Parts: sequence; C-alpha cells; structure tokens
Amino acid sequence: MAEGHVVGIDLGTTNSLVAYMEGDNPVVIPGVDGSNLVPSVVALDPMPANGGRPTITVGNSARRALIETPERVIYSVKRLMGRGLDEVRAELKYFPFRLAGDIEAGEVPRIQLGEMRFTPPEISAYVLRQLKRNAERFFGAPVAQAVITVPAYFNDAQRQATKDAGRMAGLDVLRLVNEPTAAALAYGLDRAKEGTIAVYDLGGGTFDISILKLRDGIFEVQSTNGDTHLGGDDIDNLLLAIALDEIHAEHGVDLRAHPGAVQALRKAAIDAKVRLSAEQTAQFDIELPNGDRYQREIPRAVFELLIEPVLARTAGPCRQALADAGVTPAEIDEVVLVGGSTRIPAVRDLVDELFQLSARGKKPHTELNPDEVVALGAAVQAGILAGASKATDDMLLLDVTPLSLGIEQLGGTVARIIQRNSTIPASATEHFTTGVDGQTNVAIHVVQGERELAADCRSLARFDLKGIPPMAAGLPRIEVRFLIDADGILHVTAREQRSGKAAEIEVKPTYGLTDAQVESMILDSFDHAEEDFAKRLLIEARNEADAILAAVAKAPQNPAWNQLSAEEQTGIAAARDWLRMARETANVTAISHGIVALDKATRRFAELMMDAAVSSAIRGRTMSEAGENVNESITAPHAMAPAEFK
Repeated sequence: MAEGHVVGIDLGTTNSLVAYMEGDNPVVIPGVDGSNLVPSVVALDPMPANGGRPTITVGNSARRALIETPERVIYSVKRLMGRGLDEVRAELKYFPFRLAGDIEAGEVPRIQLGEMRFTPPEISAYVLRQLKRNAERFFGAPVAQAVITVPAYFNDAQRQATKDAGRMAGLDVLRLVNEPTAAALAYGLDRAKEGTIAVYDLGGGTFDISILKLRDGIFEVQSTNGDTHLGGDDIDNLLLAIALDEIHAEHGVDLRAHPGAVQALRKAAIDAKVRLSAEQTAQFDIELPNGDRYQREIPRAVFELLIEPVLARTAGPCRQALADAGVTPAEIDEVVLVGGSTRIPAVRDLVDELFQLSARGKKPHTELNPDEVVALGAAVQAGILAGASKATDDMLLLDVTPLSLGIEQLGGTVARIIQRNSTIPASATEHFTTGVDGQTNVAIHVVQGERELAADCRSLARFDLKGIPPMAAGLPRIEVRFLIDADGILHVTAREQRSGKAAEIEVKPTYGLTDAQVESMILDSFDHAEEDFAKRLLIEARNEADAILAAVAKAPQNPAWNQLSAEEQTGIAAARDWLRMARETANVTAISHGIVALDKATRRFAELMMDAAVSSAIRGRTMSEAGENVNESITAPHAMAPAEFK
C-alpha cells in the first residue's frame, strides 16, 4: 500500500491535469489560477540583467509568452518523447523549435530554448513539477507518488521517457496507465455497469481506441489500437497552413518570417475550432505585421470538409480494434469519448456511424468532462494502489501489450513469446537450443511486431549468452523468459539450464517507432501475411533438412551403422542426395517430401541407435535418471544462432 497522498496525472500534449480520490469520487485539483487545466507549455524567461539562470514558467503564463518570445517557448513536447534524432527532426517541421546543433545520432535529442537546451523528458518534468506543486499547495503536504497516464500506443522508449520525466520531477511513478483504460476506470467507478466498452480517445497529439470488458469489478482490455501522430494539433496545423497560404496570397506577407505573428494566428485557429463545436460559424480576425487585417469567416460545413481526412484516419484503427477483440459494432454496449477534440460534432457523427449507435438507440458517453476524464481515471488507479477508498477496493485493472514480442531464431524467423493484446503484467517462457556443434555463445535478438521474419519487425535489443559448455548441436537447453511489468516495460532473461550460465536485459531502447512504423506495423502483417508465411515455411523446411542431413552425415561413425545391410545403407545415401538437391530449391513441398523419404530410409537405423542408447543409459542408473538421459538424446527445441553469426 502506498503512503501519503497518491495522485493521478494526465500528462497531455495540449493540457495536463492532476487529480485525487476525495472519498469515493475522483476530483481534479485546480491550479493557483483556479483553472483545472495546466497548458503543457514551458517558457524560458529573458536572461536576467545581472546574469544567473533565467526563470522557467509553466502553464498559462508560459502560453502568453508564445506571442512575445516564441523562440523561448516549447509546447506539444509529448510528441517528441522517446523519439530519435531523425524522428524529432521530422516533427519539428510542425513547430518553431530548433535542435541543438551538436547532437549526434544515437544521443537523446535536445531542443534549443534561448541560450539553454533541454531534452523532451526534462521539459515534461517541468510540467509534472507544476502539477506536483499544485497538489502540494492543495493538500498542504508533500506529494511524492503518482500514477501517470500514457497513450495506449506509446512504445517502450516513450513509456520509459515518461517514467524518467516523473523521476526528474521528484515523483515516484507507481504505475503507467493507458489513457483509454484510465477513462474506463473513471466511468466504471461512476456507473459500475458491466458490458463491452469502446473508448475513443482523440486528444491533442495522439489517437487511441480500446475495447474493454467490464465484469464484476474487473476492467480487462480486449484490444487496443491507435495512431501516435493524430490529434487536435493536426486540425490546428491544417487551419494554420490554410490561413498562412491565404495571407501570403492576398496580403503578400510571409507570416512564417514572424514567429510571434504565427503563434497569434495559431491561437486564432484554435479559438475558431473551439467555437465551431458550438456555433455554425467562426471568425478569423488578426492584425498582420504590415498593418493589414486578415479576416475570414469559416462556416462549420466548410470546416468539417477540411478536417474530414484527419478524422477519417481514426476509422481504420477502430475497425482493427473491433476485429482484434472479436466483437462487432452491435456488440459494443457503450462508447466513451475522451479528449477535447471529441467535442467536435463531426467526430461524434463519425463515432455514431462506426459503432452504429443511433440505429440502436444509443449515444456516446460524455457525462464527464472529456478533458478531465483521463486524469479522473488516473486518480481512481491511484486510489486502488493507495487503498484509500472503499469504492476501489474490489476493482482490478487488466491492461494489454499492443504488439507481439519475440526473438529471432535460426534462419531469421521470429519465435513469438508474448502475443499482442496479451494481458499485462505478463510472463512467458520458451526453450531453445544451439544449431551448431560446439557452440559456446548464443545471440539473443529481441524483436517486436507481427511479421514472420525478424528483418521485417522492429529490433528492440540484442545481447549475448556466453560461456555455454561446448556440446553437440541440439543438446544445450536455453530457457528464454519474457516479463512485461505493469508499466509495459520488457525484461528478458536467458539461461542455459545445464551450466547455469545466464544473461538478462531490461529493454530500454534509445528511441521508439517512427510514425509510419506505428501506423502500419499491424496492417503490414496482414498485407504480407501470405508472403511472410511462405518465407517462414521455406526457412523452417530448410532448417529441418539441415538438421537431418547433419545427423545422417555422422551416421557412419555410429556402431549401429554397421548393423545395416548394404541395401539399407545405399537407400539412405540415395535419400540423402535427393534431399540435398531439394534443399537448394525454393520448393517447400519437395523439401518436405525429401525429409519424409530420408526419415523413412533411416527409421531402422534410428531404432538401432535407440536400442543402443537405452542399453547405455540404464547401466548403473536409476530408472528416472535413465529416462532423463534418453529424453535428452532424442528431443531438441528450436535452434538459435551463435553470437558470432549475428
């Protein structure tokens, strides 16, 4: 049980919030200005005249600095969390930030803010510190523990970056909770209903869709999907780009050369978007640097046409999540809307169509403020961990991992150890062996994805298991264990059971998936399924052929060989030569037939070897020892590549 106050934090792209359990109900803690929302904006004040370190401000005061000193302000940093140098460069085309010039590939990117530079987790830590201060002012006591929400599709690097930000802010991050799951917790506490729920979360920077089952206080995620580069920011950027082009064409002013004016225009675009959720028209009216005014009326109908391609990108992940959960739209009992962008009427119309709500006399749930519902759910999870509320005593949260995890095996195929949409925390173990005689090192290559070949999946980590005693191929027993903790962080251990040699790694990649990888990884697995499966079958057939050919090559050295007739030895040689030729083709059927033929030709030889092995095993041994010895000689798990082969 946690000690003291445990708060729930929604670390958002646009706004962030902190909440706690007040009795049986989650409540958002307001800031010093009385607002529940803390803009996720960080500003560096001008350098003091007497030198020293400039003051850093967060929230509304920092957002006001966007107009006057935009080069000293950063926002939407959540989009940069856990990303590599090339990915951050691609993101910055949407923002006026610039990278520090001396960053090398593989290093954590740093944003130049005035005369200082910061990593994305450092910027997020300033936002978290402000939320921590708000909570401490509210409670009149220190706050050291928190539950923080993340998008369901955040990968390992992005989750680790979020935990790092929490530590920098002085918080012990007890749990990372997926944002859609947090929303379900908030609504589940409020209504305590059972059934199947879809959580549609369109926030400032990410889109998530999750299908959950509620049953007897247990919240179980059936599937999750989404897009890490889709949200209200994309709508803002679309409106901003149109306005910039119109201003340049009609007034001859390239506003991109005036950062302060661009931020004023961005604010006008956001205000127009917000008004169009409640009104039929909105106005752009701002003064340009040359003294002209840019005035434009936007009807809601035109706005909806403009943003239709953005909203349509949420439909694919929704349909895939339904398919993964094995349910139809008609089987969804409730739909929960999360994120400020779900206030847009066109979004609600799309959700109604996707889940066939009106046809079934239903409406999406919007009883809780969509900006606050994730923070409220985080507070519920905090209450569960703290044991502070009777209302959460019997509640249980079961989350899932969005992509399969496995290792590369001999031939480049993937041995999946934890399947995607497996409930976490999760643990799974598989056994492997060596593929080469005398092999003393094994390369463990951890991958993530749905493709059959490791080359087509995302590489997470590599490490070597060294010091294995030299043995014949197939004899070492290598146990590989995957453990995903409650935060979705992966731990991998490998152990050779006979010698006790072990190695382990906590998967902490320097940066995560590219946007294209995140959006297409699962779809690619379907698009290439037939081709991938054919490649896998060929690799596995060749591996099996290699194994039996290697065994047959050693046959003449075995005493049992001399017990075969000349005709039997000739038959084995003929079947061996035929399989060698078939193995060099890409014809899986021919290789399989060759394996069957050679297996049939060597059957009597195998029986003679077995008789000899049994006779040898039982000399001076107990029955259990003899059985173990015989089993070791005739069984072998999948082979793994030597470290030096990788």
